[in-house]
Amino acid sequence: MEVLVNQIEKRSWVEIDLQQIIENYLLYKQSLPKSAEVMAVIKADAYSHGDSHVASALSECGVKLFAVSNIDEAVGLREQGIKGEILILGYSALSYAETLAKYDLTQAIVSAEYAEQLAVSKYHPKCQFAIDTGMNRIGLNADNVEECEEIIRHYYHRLIITGIFTHLCVADSDDSEDVAFTHGQISKFNTLAGQLSDLHLPFVHCLNSAGGLHYFSESPMSLEEKRIVRLGIVLYGLKPDKGFVIPKGIKPALTWKSVVSMVKKVLPGEAIGYGRAFKVEHPMTVATVTTGYADGFSRHLSNGGFVIIRGQKAPVVGRVCMDQTMVDVSHIEGVKMGDRVVLLGTQGNLTYTADDMAELLDTIGYEVICNISKRVQRYYNN
Repeated sequence: MEVLVNQIEKRSWVEIDLQQIIENYLLYKQSLPKSAEVMAVIKADAYSHGDSHVASALSECGVKLFAVSNIDEAVGLREQGIKGEILILGYSALSYAETLAKYDLTQAIVSAEYAEQLAVSKYHPKCQFAIDTGMNRIGLNADNVEECEEIIRHYYHRLIITGIFTHLCVADSDDSEDVAFTHGQISKFNTLAGQLSDLHLPFVHCLNSAGGLHYFSESPMSLEEKRIVRLGIVLYGLKPDKGFVIPKGIKPALTWKSVVSMVKKVLPGEAIGYGRAFKVEHPMTVATVTTGYADGFSRHLSNGGFVIIRGQKAPVVGRVCMDQTMVDVSHIEGVKMGDRVVLLGTQGNLTYTADDMAELLDTIGYEVICNISKRVQRYYNN
């Protein structure tokens, strides 16, 4: 007998405000000169916000440039009907050259070796050369401008080369050494871009979310005197770094919710959770929340994090379990089974963002939202 599962049961879910993402995009763009063109970074399922939903919403606002991590993400967007340029920022196996060409995707060239193997393949997709200006991740070494230029010119006649790009690794920092390093990265990239100006490459870009706000005027122009900014984390209302100031009005677009499944009294001398990691010292009221580390609620929040119930903080007690978490609600009046719980977002007068949780976990907001698992349902507010 087939068992039918109610797929709309709300156990642990996120609500994504697409209108807020649009508003974030418009506010960011308004903070830049008119010569700016935005490339929306929607890798990692748009930082867990849903790449096809985000891309569709932004397309309606005129966004024509998108960036993703890998070929699966890129093909998925095309199959959802997303038009425009889609740049794959990372490596794709050479066996996918036909797929790249078929779906009109743009592949990052990570090395000269990779370029050669693409060049001798049967299919020649559009490509952009990654340039390493100091991050030491992927790309041609910009410390040797002459060699970079020689390689790019060589493959310009063998591949469909549409641009070059680099990544600024500390553009979100105001530390004097980091600022000097970023100036150096941009200078290296500009030198190479100048050497290749006669190729009239349509896509020449080095600015990320932070770089667009701090270093816009220093970046090179692409065709039509446009400077391209790759807008990532700020698009989703979060900060590139905890001390970074984002344009006023930009807010998180994601709220993460759960529900109380049980409320019980516990007495002194008892313990809570795996490993008996929380020892009860006084009478408590404890609520069980239907979200755990398999949903992306970090186990490092054990005995240290909190959720919001009835507009108040409910501290995590004991270890976060795979599917459930226990919280102290002794101080919150009337908590009962079925009460809504906010893990990220606003309830009452209390707001708790992924950036806030990241600070508690000694990480970054990017990781917090990207770790929200696929089994957490997504609901969209237009």
